[in-house]
Amino acid sequence: MATLFLALAGVAHAQLTDPTRPPTAISAADPAAAAVFEASGLQSVILRKHGKPAALINGEVVELGGKVGEAKLIRISEDSIVLRGPQGDETLRLIPAAEKKVGAGGTAQKPAQKAAQNRKTDK
Repeated sequence: MATLFLALAGVAHAQLTDPTRPPTAISAADPAAAAVFEASGLQSVILRKHGKPAALINGEVVELGGKVGEAKLIRISEDSIVLRGPQGDETLRLIPAAEKKVGAGGTAQKPAQKAAQNRKTDK
């Protein structure tokens, strides 16, 4: 009975994977595999008191005026950057879904202001 239990425990352990284990390392000698594993754009913004601001883009620190591929880093703010490339300007945001919406009156509204405005129009 004990032998059966140990055998089953070994089989169960062999099938389980550690969810906290990092992905298998990709060999630098295999560029096709490395192309599949790429970082996803803007990761951090570095605003310095003294010195050029910078951004962490695809795992590399790029200072204002620096290059990312064919694009030049032309603007850095607290939550976004602007790259100027052959296709024009492209804005990358730290949190892509956090984009400020402009209300019908042409100004950004706080939720409380919007609710108050909706109550006025419902009457």
